[in-house]
Amino acid sequence: MPLSFCGNDNASAYSVDDGVLDNGCFVDALNLVPHVFLLFITFPILFIGWGSQSSKVQIHHNTWLHFPGHNMRWILTFTLLFVHVCETAEGIVSDGYMKSRHLHLFLPAFMGFIASTTSVVYYHNIETSNFPKLLLALFIYWVLAFITKTIKLVKYYEHNFGIQHLRFCITAMLVILYGLLMAVEINVIRVRRYVFFANPQKVKPPEDLQDLGVRFLQPFVNLLSKATYWWMNPLIIGAHKRPIDLKKIGKLPIAMRALTNYIRLKDAYEEQRMVADQADKSPSIWRSMYHAFGRPILLSSTFRYLADLLGFAGPLCIYCILMRLGGRNSPESSEQKNVTASGLDVDFLSSHELLENTSVLAVLLFLALILQRTFLQASYYVTIETGINLRGALLAMIYNKILRLSTSNMSMGEMTLGQINNLVAIETNQLMWFLFLCPNLWAMPVQIIMGVILLHYLLGFSALIGACVIVLLAPIQYFIATKLADAQKSTLDYSTDRLKKTNEILKGIKLLKLYAWENIFCSSVEETRVKELTSLKTFALYTSLSIFMNAAIPIAAVLATFVTHAYTSNTELSPAVAFASLALFHILVTPLFLLSTVVRFAVKAIVSVQKLGEFLLSDEIGDDSWRNGETLVSLESCKKHPGAHTKAINRKQPLRYQLDSFEQPSRRQPRPTETEDIAVKVNNGFFSWGSNMATLSDINMRIPTGQLTMIVGQVGCGKSSLLLAMLGEMQAIGGKVHWSKLPECELMHEGNPSFHAPEPSFEAMQSKNRNSVAYAAQKSWLLNATVEENITFGNPFNKQRYKAVIDTCSLQPDIDLLPFGDQTEIGERGINLSGGQRQRICVARALYQNTNIVFLDDPFSALDIHLSDHLMQEGILKFLQDDKRTVVLVTHKLQYLIHADWIIAMKDGTLLREGTLKDIQNNDVELYEHWKTLMNRQDQELEKDTDVADGQTALERKNLRRALYSREAKSQIDDEDEEEEEEEDDEDTMSMMTSRRSKIPWRVCWKYLTSGGFVLLFMMIFSKLLKHSVIVAIDYWLATWTSRAQNTSVSANSSANGMLTDMVPFDLSYYTTGFSILCSSGIVLCLIASLTVEWMGLSAARNLHHNLLNKIILAPIRFFDITPLGQILNRFSADTNIIDQHIPPTLESLTRSTLLCLSAIGVIAFVTPVFLIAMLPLGVAFYFIQKYFRVASKDLQDLDDSTQLPLLCHFSETAEGLTTIRAFRHEARFKQRMLELTDTNNVAYLFLSAANRWLEVRTDYLGAVIVLTAAVASIYTSENGVQSGLVGLGLTYALTVTNYLNWVVRSLADLEVQMGAVKKVNDFLSTESENYEGSIDLSQVPEDWPQQGEIKIQGLSVRYDSILKPVLKHVNAYINPGQKVGICGRTGSGKSSLSLAFFRMVDMFEGKIIIDGIDISKLPLPTLRSRLSIILQDPVLFSGSIRFNLDPERTCTDDRLWEALEIAQLKNMVKSLPGGLDAVVTEGGENFSVGQRQLFCLARAFVRKSSILIMDEATASIDMATENILQKVVMTAFADRTVVTIAHRVHTILTADLVIVMKRGNILEYDKPQTLLAHEESVFASFVRADM
Repeated sequence: MPLSFCGNDNASAYSVDDGVLDNGCFVDALNLVPHVFLLFITFPILFIGWGSQSSKVQIHHNTWLHFPGHNMRWILTFTLLFVHVCETAEGIVSDGYMKSRHLHLFLPAFMGFIASTTSVVYYHNIETSNFPKLLLALFIYWVLAFITKTIKLVKYYEHNFGIQHLRFCITAMLVILYGLLMAVEINVIRVRRYVFFANPQKVKPPEDLQDLGVRFLQPFVNLLSKATYWWMNPLIIGAHKRPIDLKKIGKLPIAMRALTNYIRLKDAYEEQRMVADQADKSPSIWRSMYHAFGRPILLSSTFRYLADLLGFAGPLCIYCILMRLGGRNSPESSEQKNVTASGLDVDFLSSHELLENTSVLAVLLFLALILQRTFLQASYYVTIETGINLRGALLAMIYNKILRLSTSNMSMGEMTLGQINNLVAIETNQLMWFLFLCPNLWAMPVQIIMGVILLHYLLGFSALIGACVIVLLAPIQYFIATKLADAQKSTLDYSTDRLKKTNEILKGIKLLKLYAWENIFCSSVEETRVKELTSLKTFALYTSLSIFMNAAIPIAAVLATFVTHAYTSNTELSPAVAFASLALFHILVTPLFLLSTVVRFAVKAIVSVQKLGEFLLSDEIGDDSWRNGETLVSLESCKKHPGAHTKAINRKQPLRYQLDSFEQPSRRQPRPTETEDIAVKVNNGFFSWGSNMATLSDINMRIPTGQLTMIVGQVGCGKSSLLLAMLGEMQAIGGKVHWSKLPECELMHEGNPSFHAPEPSFEAMQSKNRNSVAYAAQKSWLLNATVEENITFGNPFNKQRYKAVIDTCSLQPDIDLLPFGDQTEIGERGINLSGGQRQRICVARALYQNTNIVFLDDPFSALDIHLSDHLMQEGILKFLQDDKRTVVLVTHKLQYLIHADWIIAMKDGTLLREGTLKDIQNNDVELYEHWKTLMNRQDQELEKDTDVADGQTALERKNLRRALYSREAKSQIDDEDEEEEEEEDDEDTMSMMTSRRSKIPWRVCWKYLTSGGFVLLFMMIFSKLLKHSVIVAIDYWLATWTSRAQNTSVSANSSANGMLTDMVPFDLSYYTTGFSILCSSGIVLCLIASLTVEWMGLSAARNLHHNLLNKIILAPIRFFDITPLGQILNRFSADTNIIDQHIPPTLESLTRSTLLCLSAIGVIAFVTPVFLIAMLPLGVAFYFIQKYFRVASKDLQDLDDSTQLPLLCHFSETAEGLTTIRAFRHEARFKQRMLELTDTNNVAYLFLSAANRWLEVRTDYLGAVIVLTAAVASIYTSENGVQSGLVGLGLTYALTVTNYLNWVVRSLADLEVQMGAVKKVNDFLSTESENYEGSIDLSQVPEDWPQQGEIKIQGLSVRYDSILKPVLKHVNAYINPGQKVGICGRTGSGKSSLSLAFFRMVDMFEGKIIIDGIDISKLPLPTLRSRLSIILQDPVLFSGSIRFNLDPERTCTDDRLWEALEIAQLKNMVKSLPGGLDAVVTEGGENFSVGQRQLFCLARAFVRKSSILIMDEATASIDMATENILQKVVMTAFADRTVVTIAHRVHTILTADLVIVMKRGNILEYDKPQTLLAHEESVFASFVRADM
């Protein structure tokens, strides 16, 4: 048929007799003019001129959208495009009814479509390059298009066409759209004074776009890019070449930063607070959240409603398509439609006629899917962004509150660190998740109601039965969901318990090995693990039930509905009805399945808000902490000087107020000098830790300015509390603390900008009231930062000062050992330093600060005598006193009292004495004498030779060196995330890296699957495949059943019409029975399949943890020296948790979605083989999308995880170091840091969720294309006689693909990340174990061996590892039974190594040790270690009871235990505890002092009645009194046993029977101490001389 513009079936088509505009074809031609004009003008500009004009404002991103009405224009253009598509479709369909081709029916519409597309591209380019003059072309185009379309509309009206004709409606729509676009254009020109005006308005880009660091562009890009996340492409594709790091994702836009959102939420909360205060209720957090973040939630819900309504287009289109295809075989459709030619000589359709065309329906279905998915993803994105904003705001609120928490809250246990960490890690996330799921709450009911109405329309009464099945099973879903949450909670409790035990084991591993107690502790962990696994079993059962319900409910509903319909309805079930209903059931199940989750999250969110509310209303320090004290104080103090007390205490008020109120009373006092040289003064102080019991009572004291004040007293008499009371951390029940003002000259002289700079804001002014105090707490507190940052603590770095401080604290040798010197990370996540090293860093921090007042709380407690002296002389006496700083020192070392300018002695929470040493000597002789006796003891240790005294420090350094050495050795192994292939060769080129990063770790997956056992693995694979085959069979059965039913009814009709056809009898019961059997077996298989996956996961988890624990417990001690504790703990916590709970559901989701997609594609290909041709490009596209996404997602996931940890650490760190931060007045700096960390974490999380949207939009669009191709293919093949039932089957399956494609990729990406945990655990499974088997039979070892305790050491050489040098070389010694032997020597001489050799803890590669005639290398390790006793330098206690700590094996009687406690001088103390022997020991024995812990260790050694005791520097960390007790006990209680003492204070071994002096792994001297002392030049004699 020849082509012609106006058609050639009508001669009058080209005549213009009635007037030019009355010729319909001419009017259509006229409509072409504007489109051609636009294309003609814009193409040259688009292709040529773009390079030459550059924007006036230089900005980094080309996304600056600043024309008014920007979004409006995009929305109008999209609508325009859609109308053009309708117009084209209408034209083509009308043309199909004409006798010849009429191009004018659809060509102008098609050109209009192209022109609209061009217009928006052109506009976008004008806007981003900021060249507004070119808007003229668009303006002209809109005007012309508007005019031509209006002419067309008027002509239609004149020829009596109206709303009943589709083309009239479309034209009217176009007129309105062109008019609106013209208005938008005029508006831009009017507002900005462009084009026709001389001086256009200047505009600046938003701050975010000028900031090159902002890379998150979602708020700034145009609608198309927003909807498809196009701006993410460079990031996601670039991730393939080089990993995404924090620099690549940049900063958050201002509107999303935590600070912005914090201010929004805080304002809303304060408003609620005002309202609540009036009504006397607590402020509502829900309302404040709604006020701050309500609008985006409403927007998201709107998107959600649109998406849900569009979702129903799928089933309806399927219904219509199948009706048409089913109807084709019927006789009426074959009649030709009569052309109703009119004055315009062309055919006009009604909308109903257009929608009867199957191809039009297919395109409509495609467009509806695209739109639905776009809206859905937009809704998700908006909620997620809002959720992240909310979380940032909440974190900032919590942090601000933490900084103001009263210390008593923390110490009295009302607010534990755990609770705070939970608030930060759990509650804020719960609320964030609730926001994510929020729109579902109101979108779901609408979806369900719509679905049921449509089903009723299709199926009548029987639909309600199916709906009832779904609705009745929904509560069960909810029940399962709540059970799941409970199971998860109990699992969490058990795993916390298990982790605590594992942590204790790892911390005390040396002791456990030396005492051969590994198995006792290991079995206790295993016991908890069994409980945890039982709870996990419940968890797995409910998870699999939940998955089963999700899969089985639609099958059950369909079964009930169709069988009921078959027997009750008069009409046969047609394919159209059957498959439309099937699709509707699929839609219905999702909201019902989600409903249970949403309700559960809502409940959790309510609990979280409650907790948050309580936390935000808890006591604060400062004004609040004086509340309960005010009534008591005001009575006395107000009489003396009215109104002064509140001001004195109120640290928040500016200094001058405080001073004003203090002037008058101080003048009246007899000693006017007093206030001038006093830094701090306390009058009638009564202070408590929160309860109304005063911890400190009746305190009257002063601290002289510029002098050294010492506070002394016994343990627990309130020395530290006194410091905290002065800092205002305690609640003042009565009295007041007065801080004096600095003289002006001193302020100038200090010149420290960070504290005394004039503060602009009033709030800052207030907090600066009491000048910052440099404070070193008793429990050292380090930041997770470098050594240098820990010492400078936010002050400017001054090299000279820094160097001086490091020297006074003797930190240089320790710093030299660190891998990166003082740039090494320390703290929780960094290198673990010993107590002494940590303490010295804290003291260094206090010294480095430029503050006038320094508080040092027992800085010597963890230092040995030499370091203490050095610190005292160089640091406190020289460094601080030279600066004329006021120093307050709490200490136990009485020998330093002579240096004190002022002494405060305390006893039981009251002041015993204050004054100079002279005053006390004169006034309180008794106290002075008591001090003297104690001093004499301490003086013996004073001024010793460095090497001997440095024992402890040296040991710390040695441990550090070992730990570090090992790090280097381990660093090759330790790059956990590098794959195994890394070592093959060093071609670390980009391409290698790329290919590795996109590979899936198959080997690890296989390892995981097989560790669950082969039987389960086979069952899982088999049941999964069978289940999916049955599900396909169900639908195929339905297709043949409905097709037969339809054919039967059609042939019945045609025979009634008198046309003869072959009648085939239709057996209903055959089909219903088959259908029921298939459905039932499908339901059973769903259950089996979901159970097998979970069971396999459980068994894998059990085996992996069991093997891991046993491997680690039996590893040699060297392994623990070289592997950081945190890393081992991580395997047991995070990695085990992933293996336990996360991998099984991911695996399930992956297999399910993959098999669903494959079965769907298989079905479509079976119905229409043509589809496979289209599958090829789609498959390629899908491959690339998933490949790029997986790599980017893994990087972003890692970034999210790695930025979360510092944030949580910062919170717990702040909570731990509150007193220090507040004493230093560094709250603002810490807040700033918290905001930065929160933003960093949020930006990573935002990018991660945007990447997920990127993927989902793309897979959804692919799914829509699959539906389109499947529909078109099936429409064209059905003309060749494919049953319409099968077409329905193909289309229904195509619809499901869109839902599951992105799940395949998401699950694959998740699984890949989670398999990392399995890989890490596997790496640890390859460690070597100690050799526990002995070469002699146990029957040959006497029960009571070693009886005498005779030790022979013959040619012994020892090393820590086969790759290291020996630490002992050919040592020979003989020790008689019952001898007391002392071993001394300088640090690193091999003393400790010798003690470890007795227990075979080190590699004895030459020589042997024979104890009571048995060579210990032949004994089984447990036997050897259980028969000897050792007391280590660091006392180790385990949480549990005292009984458990002394005798974990439960073999001793109570009398024996009491005897041991009595010997260790602990009996009275233990008796006074609640529970006696069963009294609680907290983790690490924190509830006892170090000295007491050491005595417990002594008792423990005594309980084990072995005839050999080894003391490894056991007195290094205890005070004089305790050491004397220890020495006594050893001499009396162990009189008949062999005792080997490794001494770090030589005087402790002067009474020994034999002394061994070691040097560099050899024995230097070996004799009785008297003999050695007689030799003047013996090394031992020189040690002792240095010791005197």
